[in-house]
Amino acid sequence: MSRYNVAQIIKKPDNPIKRYTNVKYPSILPSSLDIYVYTTQGDKYDSLALTYYNDSNLWWVINRANPNQPSDTLYPINGSQIRIPSPQRIPSIMASYSSINSI
Repeated sequence: MSRYNVAQIIKKPDNPIKRYTNVKYPSILPSSLDIYVYTTQGDKYDSLALTYYNDSNLWWVINRANPNQPSDTLYPINGSQIRIPSPQRIPSIMASYSSINSI
């Protein structure tokens, strides 16, 4: 499943062109439950999400948890320590995501 399949499409009555809405991501504060790892060559947020959450679509959770990393790429900086929010926190993170993206 592509991450673009879940994008909301809006159509304004006065404009027949379909447009995608901007997705907003919640802030993900550190927790004592979080996992810290050092990245290696070839690590990507989507593959890390698949490893830790069994869902590559949750790549953005790891990306948002690490504001010191580039946000315009799926690749964290090689050799850097990143924080992976605990899988136990995913339901509350997803609730925050749904709340701020509801129309």
